[in-house]
Amino acid sequence: MQYLLMIYTNEAEYAKIGAAASQQMLGEYQAFTKSIIESGNFKAGDRLQPTTTATTVRVRDGKMLTTDGPFAETREQLGGYYLVEAKDLDAAISIAARIPGARVGSIEVRPIWVYN
Repeated sequence: MQYLLMIYTNEAEYAKIGAAASQQMLGEYQAFTKSIIESGNFKAGDRLQPTTTATTVRVRDGKMLTTDGPFAETREQLGGYYLVEAKDLDAAISIAARIPGARVGSIEVRPIWVYN
């Protein structure tokens, strides 16, 4: 079964960690990604640009509305994701717990709805 592991972190707090800590976390992400590729769990994954680059689109009464930024004001922002293959939810949660960002933010684990 496929699961989307959404990585949430506080962008303002992350910006304060400094270059050395940022490089260390990048290295940890590279090692984690390599490990799930080698295990066969990896399907896709990417880091997202900051929320300052986001645009939210809504259609109301047939009219398109756009606003700058993410849909909701939250303390943590979606910063990236992994799409993984796992035998069950417990296995997906175990993978999510190894994501470096889980130490400073949160990882939402959600099963993918496969259309037939």
